[in-house]
Amino acid sequence: MRTAKILIVDDEPNIVLAIEFLMQREGYKTEKAFDGLQALEMAAGFMPDIIILDVMMPGLNGFDVSRHIRRAPELEHCKIIFLTAKGTQRDKQTGYDSGAETYLIKPFDNDELVTVVQEMLAYG
Repeated sequence: MRTAKILIVDDEPNIVLAIEFLMQREGYKTEKAFDGLQALEMAAGFMPDIIILDVMMPGLNGFDVSRHIRRAPELEHCKIIFLTAKGTQRDKQTGYDSGAETYLIKPFDNDELVTVVQEMLAYG
């Protein structure tokens, strides 16, 4: 079975490192991006199964990144998890409208994030 690939996108290096540690501990292959444009470049080359995506970043925000991903036929298989401090109902709705499967609020629970990723991979 192929190892699942996860792209972690956040402009806070400590958060990226924490999520990377969690995902690698579960056996997933990871790549990192620290802004929206880098995320799009990485997604096109890495072809992740899941993107864990912050909203507030320099350049393109996460909502815009998600919309771009959803318009890319080669990435139609990719699942998007927003992981962000933007937690209003309006923010969540914007996240889902932009193409996300799940919207989690920071600070996040490590076990919850791992479980969400496992379920997405198991059930597509």
